[in-house]
Amino acid sequence: MAFGKRNEIKIDPLKYNIALLGESGIGKTTIIKEMCEELGGEDSYIFLEMAGEAGADAIQGIVYEDVDDWDMVEEIVSDIESNKTTEYKSLKAIVVDTYDGWINLAQNEAIRLWNKAHPDKRADSIDASWNGFQKGQQKAFDLMFDIIKRLRAVGVATIIIGHVKNREITDVASGVTYQQLTSDVEKIYFNLLKKKMHFVGLAYFDRTIVTEKTGKKNIVTKKEETVNKISEETRKIRFRDPAMAVDSKSRFADIVAEIDFNVGDFIQAMKDAIKKEASKGSKSIEELESEQAAEAKIEEKRIAEAEKAARVEKELEEIKAKIIEFFNNNKTEIDVIKPVLKVCKDAGFGNPTEIDDISVAKEVLKACK
Repeated sequence: MAFGKRNEIKIDPLKYNIALLGESGIGKTTIIKEMCEELGGEDSYIFLEMAGEAGADAIQGIVYEDVDDWDMVEEIVSDIESNKTTEYKSLKAIVVDTYDGWINLAQNEAIRLWNKAHPDKRADSIDASWNGFQKGQQKAFDLMFDIIKRLRAVGVATIIIGHVKNREITDVASGVTYQQLTSDVEKIYFNLLKKKMHFVGLAYFDRTIVTEKTGKKNIVTKKEETVNKISEETRKIRFRDPAMAVDSKSRFADIVAEIDFNVGDFIQAMKDAIKKEASKGSKSIEELESEQAAEAKIEEKRIAEAEKAARVEKELEEIKAKIIEFFNNNKTEIDVIKPVLKVCKDAGFGNPTEIDDISVAKEVLKACK
């Protein structure tokens, strides 16, 4: 069999991983909530409030969970994996709010795993774990990316919200330094994130500043004093910036550079970029949407079958554990365990650990009682 498969662009923006970073208070959480609800409905998302973020507290109707440790992350994702087609039938996206909080949880888990594997070389910081040289940070990101992959495997995208700051950048070629609006997390984490997201937008306040005279003179210079005032302020989202003043990125080549900060323009920008890329193929947007709707039903059936198989496997292991416990408790009572062994052997299994049929396991368990 030859390897290689031909990709077809997914038309639904919620099939892609999205990152929106921005200044504090600009409205990141609100616009992502509105986007998810408009594209997928009010049950299409869950915000994970990482490490006490509490951004959901001020938004009516938002669907969220507080996540204070890595175990909670694992518990939520495992539950989604086990019940995607039942309890989470409408779920299309998990929203991480915010990235820096998630990094803290992942770093704590990376340190814990290192210390568990190397009790003689315990680390108390991410830099000291995994033999240093930012390998600890790489391990922490690997933990986060594994979560993203697991969610993607059951049809759930990951949307990440983060904060920004101004950082001084030195141009490699000219040596000139300049200010750039970028993520507030350690650079390795932002660079790794950008590689895994399909859309990365940076939200910022676009301010017009004017200089006004005060009517007063400086007693030293004798010149009239002035003050700078904001005359106009608008919110923007930038997806690309050739001038490099805003550190944004998108995997879609035809994404518009900048939009006004509102949910309509946000969705339209992504849809337009997706459709422009899709138009490079031989199929129309309508054909792709129809095919992908049919594929979604097939995928939902596959996931449902996988969930059922996993539940059966889990139940089988639980029953076998009870049978083995029975044998351990009665290992000196041959007359007690002999009838149970007979049920096993009559079904074609030499001992309980070999059982791979849940109906047989249930019959053996009955014999134990």
